[in-house]
Amino acid sequence: MADLLALWDVDYTLVSADGLGTRLYEVVFREMFGRELTAVAPKAGRTDRAIIGDTLALAGVSGAYVDAFLASLARAAADGAVRAQVRPMAGASDAVAALASAGIRQSVLTGNIRPLAALKLRLAGLGDHLDLDIGAYGDVHEVRAELVTVARRAASQACGADFSGASTVLVGDTPLDVEAALATGARAVAVATGSYSAVELVAAGAHVVLPDLTDPARVLAAVTGRAYSR
Repeated sequence: MADLLALWDVDYTLVSADGLGTRLYEVVFREMFGRELTAVAPKAGRTDRAIIGDTLALAGVSGAYVDAFLASLARAAADGAVRAQVRPMAGASDAVAALASAGIRQSVLTGNIRPLAALKLRLAGLGDHLDLDIGAYGDVHEVRAELVTVARRAASQACGADFSGASTVLVGDTPLDVEAALATGARAVAVATGSYSAVELVAAGAHVVLPDLTDPARVLAAVTGRAYSR
């Protein structure tokens, strides 16, 4: 099989995190500003850098605090003080294992900062087969598509392979995941396990839309572009 890089979204693609990210935002905001956070900006498919910037604006706080907030968020995620019932999405473990058995290099392309993504994946038992060193994370840029270049560069340096074009495959549950793939020439595999329907994900331009990850063979076919048969 030709070299392939599969980049997984985290929230509602691989894991359900029980509001962990929002609770960490609340903790960090309270510590930094001495008051409660009353509203969080829309999150689906967006990066922490973008979400935090908009959340601070809603709270009347200058965007100059975004980097400090991100640093505090990383510390809060790393110390594990905020508890949540994080669980894998149905079929996620077997789907990741199926891609690994096929020799596909895997990481994440997520709106989460790395410590938060790592915490969620660890709590969900999904650490195996995902090389987090070649992923891209939500502190890098406000625009998700910008993360694709970062992951491709890291993967190419680590593997000595070319992951340009459709050799990179993004798997996610939102139109913004699809948009990031299409904007960078990657293959877009959408999974209707989040807040967007299959119809909406088709309309966004996904190359393949899956109902979920419960059929590993179907997931493998979607990622590789091969025909699927039961």
